[in-house]
Amino acid sequence: MKRIPYGRFEVFRLNTTAAVHREWRRFTPTQRLARFALYFGTVFACVISLRTVQIIPEFLYDAPEQVADLLRRMWPIEWAFYPKGVHEALIETLHIATLGTILAILMALPLGLLAASNITPSAWLNYFAKLMLVSSRSVNSLVWALLFVAMFGPGALAGTMAIAFRSIGFVGKLFGEALEEARPGPVEALKAAGAPRTSIFIKGYWPQVEPAFWAIALFRWDISVRESAVLGLVGAGGIGVALDDAINFFQWERVATVMLAILAVVIAAEILVTRIRARLI
Repeated sequence: MKRIPYGRFEVFRLNTTAAVHREWRRFTPTQRLARFALYFGTVFACVISLRTVQIIPEFLYDAPEQVADLLRRMWPIEWAFYPKGVHEALIETLHIATLGTILAILMALPLGLLAASNITPSAWLNYFAKLMLVSSRSVNSLVWALLFVAMFGPGALAGTMAIAFRSIGFVGKLFGEALEEARPGPVEALKAAGAPRTSIFIKGYWPQVEPAFWAIALFRWDISVRESAVLGLVGAGGIGVALDDAINFFQWERVATVMLAILAVVIAAEILVTRIRARLI
């Protein structure tokens, strides 16, 4: 700033040549450091994983030939095997998925209510419910199937319980989150009118979460159909038993029949769920 005499007054003029030059940057130094650490950690984890997996290059070189040979063995497809060896197992798979999903919904709804902080104000009950939901989701369906096969023996019961206990965490978590996202206006109005807690839930919460509930139930059933198709590989019933037997006896034509049946059921379940959801929601 420069001072200029002007009679009895002094005029001050800003020296624009001394303006500070500023450079805009998208990230702060801390953010850039964090991004570099993330990239470095990702690359480091990939390198360690590749060294631990111990990939044999010779197996990679002839992989296309092995795949082509396997496809040749699967042709022609043994369609005659479907009525006597696939159909009944396929129906059992659908039963396992449906019954397991129903059991999961019955067990997950109370946990979802306990996990929702606006329904259950107790923090200890919220943490307990969330712990149960996390425990259910953290164990794979095949691991659940192995546990229940050891408890109940091989068969559809083990597969049904595996689907049920695997689905509790999925259904309960999403249902609890839908309850927490409900608008408080209708609930507060019912409370001000002196409505009991049951009426508050039925009239205040349920109309808001009903579309989410049906979407969760249908989506979980769709997933259960896919998961139950492979539970037979560990003895938990369903079409996986037929697939495991065909693979063990090197009956590749029957393997192709079973795999096509599984693919057809998965596609049909996807179409059915989409249409039902469009009508309900």
